[in-house]
Amino acid sequence: MSKIKIFIPCEDANHVCDKTQYKEATLWEKIKLNIHLIYCRACREYTKNNTKLTKTIKKSEVECLDKKCKEAMKVDFEKALKEHSN
Repeated sequence: MSKIKIFIPCEDANHVCDKTQYKEATLWEKIKLNIHLIYCRACREYTKNNTKLTKTIKKSEVECLDKKCKEAMKVDFEKALKEHSN
């Protein structure tokens, strides 16, 4: 019978924190992360900053260009670059 591993290293805790940010972490991973956060101040700070970053990005309402616009910009840029180098 294998032992259940509850305590995880900081590197794993930070990875689970990132997965949680994107709603990809399992319940068991979240439980292990929360146990780790009880005794690790550095990972609590990492998690706090990660949460703050996620909230800031969601509030920013940044709009990205679609693929068609990006391609048009690329063509225009390359054209202007060629004109400038001649």
